Amino acid sequence: MPPRVLVLVGPTASGKTAVSLEVARLLGAEILSADSRQVYRFMDIGTAKPTPEQRLSIPHHFIDERDPDQEFNAGEFGVLGRERIGQILSRGRLPLVVGGSGLYVQSLVDGFFEGPGADPEYRAALTRRLESGGAGELMAELEKVDPAAARRIDPTKPRRIVRALEVFHATGAPLSQLHRAARQEIPFEPVLVGLTMERSALYARINERCERMVQQGLVEEAKELESRGFPRSLNALNTVGYVEAFALLGGEMTPERMLEVFRQNSRHYAKRQLTWFRRDGRILWLDAESSGPVELAQQVAAAFRAGVPR
Repeated sequence: MPPRVLVLVGPTASGKTAVSLEVARLLGAEILSADSRQVYRFMDIGTAKPTPEQRLSIPHHFIDERDPDQEFNAGEFGVLGRERIGQILSRGRLPLVVGGSGLYVQSLVDGFFEGPGADPEYRAALTRRLESGGAGELMAELEKVDPAAARRIDPTKPRRIVRALEVFHATGAPLSQLHRAARQEIPFEPVLVGLTMERSALYARINERCERMVQQGLVEEAKELESRGFPRSLNALNTVGYVEAFALLGGEMTPERMLEVFRQNSRHYAKRQLTWFRRDGRILWLDAESSGPVELAQQVAAAFRAGVPR
């Protein structure tokens, strides 16, 4: 019988951090951040990292482990995350995976096909087409050769469209088919629990959190990243919050407009997160409005002890 691993997911601002800290105390867990941006140093406010004090009280993994100009992706997280889970289990502790990056969670709990290396010439050609004609033309091409992948890919993430076309070009097989064929042996059984709430309540929380981040110094954090030599063109900084902060710093937006766009883009991101996670029938959803972090943590712990939802 493989060991069980608890996975807590949900959209941004749903309260995952507060609940996860309480769950970790209840179950004697170490937290693995399944967040594609918290892994980077110097990006604290914009990624809503747990505070240094919280990370001292509960061991955390995949936070502040890379610089923003160092590559990190879902496939690498899956491999390294499973290694880290094995180490935590060997210490007699429970791994608690927490995050809202759906692709990272999928890579960890189901395996993830990395595919062939990039063909520089073909990628350059796709990039030129992307710059001249936008993502629509490439998405239409992907729909013809791999409709399953096209349905799954967020059209606002052109890099993923390019990658899917690249894999088809190199292998002659759709990326979705290769994903199914390359399912890896996962040495644990995930118990997935999600936090959710009414859309209007979630959006109100998001609006408040965006304003709080700006008050805490998000724009100054973006400026500090540039002063450290990290250009805003980096993939790590192509992130909601930082994109709007850089637009303000560049004189492209007023402070009022920056906050408005930041809120709007954060709400759109939460909607995409929910769309992704709702497809996974294994997730047991809990109403994050109904109780505080302590009570929710008790519900999460009870779900974990009960086993994998079927």
